[in-house]
Amino acid sequence: MRNDPMAVMNPPIIKTKTNPPGLLADPVAPRDLISIHDLSPAEVLSLFNLTSMLKQRPAEFRGLLAGKQMVMFFEKPSLRTRLTFEAGMDSLGGSTFFVDQTASRLNARESLYDIAHNLERWIDIIVLRTFSHAVVEEMATYAGVPVINALSELEHPCQALADFFTLQEHFGDLKKVHLAYVGDGNNMAHSLLLAGASVGAKVSIATPERYGLNPVIVTMAKAIAEETKASLRILNDPRKAVAGADAVYTDAWASMGHEHEAEARAAIFAPYQVNAALMQFAKPHALFMHCLPAHRGCEVTDQVIDSVNSVVFDQAENRLHIQKAILVWLLGSGVGRFPARSAHAHA
Repeated sequence: MRNDPMAVMNPPIIKTKTNPPGLLADPVAPRDLISIHDLSPAEVLSLFNLTSMLKQRPAEFRGLLAGKQMVMFFEKPSLRTRLTFEAGMDSLGGSTFFVDQTASRLNARESLYDIAHNLERWIDIIVLRTFSHAVVEEMATYAGVPVINALSELEHPCQALADFFTLQEHFGDLKKVHLAYVGDGNNMAHSLLLAGASVGAKVSIATPERYGLNPVIVTMAKAIAEETKASLRILNDPRKAVAGADAVYTDAWASMGHEHEAEARAAIFAPYQVNAALMQFAKPHALFMHCLPAHRGCEVTDQVIDSVNSVVFDQAENRLHIQKAILVWLLGSGVGRFPARSAHAHA
């Protein structure tokens, strides 16, 4: 559910003993972070400001979430997502419980309704990494505590927010940035389109015809772009997408759950490989971006991912900082800030 963007344009300073000087007041954040669309454009930029403070002055925020507890249910393997959430929560003084669901789905033994009502009595926040986006939405509907989407087949909001924060660090004004994405029209492409629309950037996405974006996501992004004056282009030609880009982004051609299609996709996606020849269409300073893990020699060549213009490890580092900001946003000093679940309408 979107909130009034004006409510976070000029947030007051919190003046309490538990918050360091200069900490922004808790923005009027959504109850859950399920999609980039849950954040207004102003809230995205406010989140970036908070992320910058957490990154620059981490010592001042130690203990901010002392006593808070986070549980993570992961149906898919993880390196960056798991460790950055765990390290982030620990550095803020909170504690984490990890539940490995890679052997069975989260709702295989018990209904999500029952799981949610158990968790809300023990835990302050729930982080889910699932195959089905519906699982994340259903958990958010039932649980009386915030739920974060740490990846579903539809979106990867934490990664996309970290990516645009990285672009802001390198270029400043995101309204002047052109991001080109080439490859599969997957969860990463969806969240990048929504995030780019929210910050007013130019986003060009090129996919093979049969592997395009979810039309509902495209419609949502275009509606945001009308508000922010972002420029969105949905194409099939990777060279047209990359032409004049400030950053070129790609992802695995066969995402988790589609590994059995890898061989068939390899031939279809070959023209979308990010190599030196494709990068020539971008601006000379163009950055290379990838959410990782990368399949070297498939969607990207070693020459590109190991180049001086590659910022893949900047992106990975910023997963830590953006997720700390999300946790502070949802769990910070605002005691009683969220309505009771009976009053919460999840959009």
